[in-house]
Amino acid sequence: MTHDFSDVGFLGFDVFGTVVDWRSGVARAAEPFLTEHGIDIDPLAFADEWRSLYQPAMQRVRAGDRPWVKLDLLHRENLETVLARHDVDFGAIADLELTELNTAWEKLDPWPDAVAGLTRLKQPFAIGPLSNGSIAGMMRLARFGGLPWDVITGAEISHSYKPMPQTYLRSAEAVGLRPEQVAMVAAHNGDLAAARATGLRTVFVARPHEHGPDQTTDLTAEQDWDVVVDSLTEAADALGCP
Repeated sequence: MTHDFSDVGFLGFDVFGTVVDWRSGVARAAEPFLTEHGIDIDPLAFADEWRSLYQPAMQRVRAGDRPWVKLDLLHRENLETVLARHDVDFGAIADLELTELNTAWEKLDPWPDAVAGLTRLKQPFAIGPLSNGSIAGMMRLARFGGLPWDVITGAEISHSYKPMPQTYLRSAEAVGLRPEQVAMVAAHNGDLAAARATGLRTVFVARPHEHGPDQTTDLTAEQDWDVVVDSLTEAADALGCP
């Protein structure tokens, strides 16, 4: 079944979890660091713990408890928090090492269907991140994984983090389109609900292993999203892409 998106000019993508596998990539980068410093934690558990601080850190910005800062800084602060929880004196570790580990978020493998799906979707639509990631981070991640974006939108465009309405609205404005001419593509029901509330179209892509084999969230579509698929290549099929 194909869906009529003929009035849509831009597909904005959630990236972490929807397009790239953050959990495996962060664990891969963390493993030699953890071994070198004798930190006794499984690399996948370390990745999960680091990621668990993602939403709380952004919420402080959303709530106005701290000024706008880029996600790169929040990731670095969260890294130090996780190390401190495990009684690691991160101040004794060379700053260059911590900076390098923080770039793990820019070296994440795309899901197996992602590049092929994006390449097809790019033919009839302009495509790009509508992500909480920084522009620089999204650029480097795209170069690492071969992601064929046309433009980068999202949090740094609006100085707000999803699911704040202005993140979606200012991204649509940045690409010169009305909200109803933009579709949000995400593996997270909450992201799509917030996007829909601002007038965007919605595409749900199931990623049931984003958080590993025991994932309990976002396993299925929780609303009647415009398109519901299991991969980005299926999204291309559903939207009639060659």
